[in-house]
Amino acid sequence: MRVLLFTLLFAMALPSQARTHASSVVIYRCTAASGEVTLQNDAACPKGSHQQKQVIESPPPMPAYRPPPTPVVVPDPVVERAPEAAAVTDAPSTIADKDRLPPPALYQCNTYDNDSYLSETATPEPRCVRLATTDLQGAANDAGVACQMVTDQCQRVADEGACKAWKQRLREAQSTATFARSDDVAATTLELERVRTIVRDSTCGK
Repeated sequence: MRVLLFTLLFAMALPSQARTHASSVVIYRCTAASGEVTLQNDAACPKGSHQQKQVIESPPPMPAYRPPPTPVVVPDPVVERAPEAAAVTDAPSTIADKDRLPPPALYQCNTYDNDSYLSETATPEPRCVRLATTDLQGAANDAGVACQMVTDQCQRVADEGACKAWKQRLREAQSTATFARSDDVAATTLELERVRTIVRDSTCGK
């Protein structure tokens, strides 16, 4: 086994040119009269020595090194984002002036405490206004709760002032949408788009 291993190592150590041009290698094991053992290739043993011949097939040549292919990075497709809803509604209206209709009726409403607001309803729902409560001695008592139902008084805005009132209504809707809480954004945005469409497509949008 040690002689065979040495033979294989010896064959692998042969010059590359010799292995390239020969399909096999002949190894001679020479044992001298003194018992000394030598190995040699492609040359017979000297006279007077015991010779053992072995043919070793040359291993096939190693394949040429080829670097792995460089991966091709494919860029993500560019997805065109849809324009924002506000940008679409801000586009000029395609309705001809002769086909425009007056805006819906709008009402100026006054509250019991002399405040006012614009409404699309002539008769808003009654609301409960909290009243101050007192104890039996007439002193203010925050523990009690009492309210009075009141109804705001509304009058229709005159036709000549309708567009001005609707544009004010639009500004109020824009302000409400801008400062809305996160859970009210969807509702306030829809309301803003509705009011904007009325102003844009009515006679107010000329």
